[in-house]
Amino acid sequence: MTQEINQTNRPSTLVPTYAARGLEQEVPKYELPQQSMLPATAYQIIHDELRLDGYSMLNLATFVTTWMDDEADKLLANALDKNMVDRDEYPQTAEIEQRCIKMVAELWNAPDHENAVGTSTIGSSEACMLGGMGMKWRWRNRRKAEGKSIEKPNLIMGANVQVCWHKFCRYWDVEPREVTAEGDRFTLGPEEAVKLIDENTIGVVGIMGSTFDGRYEPIEKLSDALDAYEKKTGLDIPIHVDGASGGFVAPFIQPEIKWDFRLPRVKSINASGHKYGLVYPGVGWVIFREPADLPEDLVFHVKYLGGDMLDLSINFSRPGNRIIGQYYNFLRLGREGYRKVHQASQDVAKSLSSRIGALKPFDLITDGSDIPVFCWQMNEDYAKTASYTLYDVAQKLRERGWLVPAYPMPKNRSDLVVQRIVVKEDFSLDMADNLLIDLKRVIEYFEDRPKNAPTTEGEGFHH
Repeated sequence: MTQEINQTNRPSTLVPTYAARGLEQEVPKYELPQQSMLPATAYQIIHDELRLDGYSMLNLATFVTTWMDDEADKLLANALDKNMVDRDEYPQTAEIEQRCIKMVAELWNAPDHENAVGTSTIGSSEACMLGGMGMKWRWRNRRKAEGKSIEKPNLIMGANVQVCWHKFCRYWDVEPREVTAEGDRFTLGPEEAVKLIDENTIGVVGIMGSTFDGRYEPIEKLSDALDAYEKKTGLDIPIHVDGASGGFVAPFIQPEIKWDFRLPRVKSINASGHKYGLVYPGVGWVIFREPADLPEDLVFHVKYLGGDMLDLSINFSRPGNRIIGQYYNFLRLGREGYRKVHQASQDVAKSLSSRIGALKPFDLITDGSDIPVFCWQMNEDYAKTASYTLYDVAQKLRERGWLVPAYPMPKNRSDLVVQRIVVKEDFSLDMADNLLIDLKRVIEYFEDRPKNAPTTEGEGFHH
């Protein structure tokens, strides 16, 4: 049978190899098929294609959770049909959400966690949007009360922020003012942040666990700098902490760090339950310091689903089973369990980073001492005569299934290319040993080749 070819020269139909056993016709790729098929056949078609995806345990680029207990898998599967927004139909799921909100608020040292206000979200991006909206709405309400203009709000943040903050500024018409990287500082500096503030500043974003290098930003020092600025100018500038990764790490393995609601200037915090909260994607959390910090205009009363339900989220329908998964982890692990999991991840990160840093071609930038994330650069002297770059290393590691990204650092230091590893619960010390072996093989492979030599197709590791 002749296949039709679409404009991109790709077949427009699927022809499974097992077609004779369960399928007697081709299956269109880009339009709904005319006929139904057996469930097992549809399953097999999709199952076979998904084999082309990478193996999640070898994906050291993602911060997202890739493993949960079997019992958690069962709970999530049993609750696939639960819509988190329909709290009248699923009152116990709604109750579990409220328990999680109070637990997270207590974890982050809210003044009155039992009466905390916040919400689950589809992830940290939505949670960041809500935290940003809270800052803008409070600033706008204050400016209106003072009879001042509300036309030019701005937000202070480091150039290392996740892209969701740029989206927030664009979507909600807020001017982003970035503290650019400088020298060996790739995160927000308190003194540099204060220089960008004026009366139209809605707040400052601090990050607990930078995506670029895994560092915590100095939230307490930022708070102190803003305290001094308020004494000097009278302007009270709030902090939102983006704890997407570190919000579920620091309380357990670095409890001495003051970054949360222990600092009165911190008005809201977000974190990803699906990162170091150890839940599959997608679930996030945003908590406000106290009810007064959540503008009433951001809360909606939904009645058409039955009852009078409060809704704070930007998304409406979203899976309720992820909230159940979060609650399972809170009960299953407790503080002791989270501490053991994250401490083990950090131990693996520090062990692997020290060994990578000892390799001749590389210099460590961070070692996993904050969140279990570290990155390195090419040694400057070595790079002068090297026949390869970190991009080549990343590409070569893919041949063994490893995803270890290479990328430029933030604005003003984009000349510096680094590689990064995110250590999660399912990445053991044994797997770290295997990665190191493969990394050494990559180095040997490139060092055996003359500079600028063409790559031979199919040429790979020698075992």
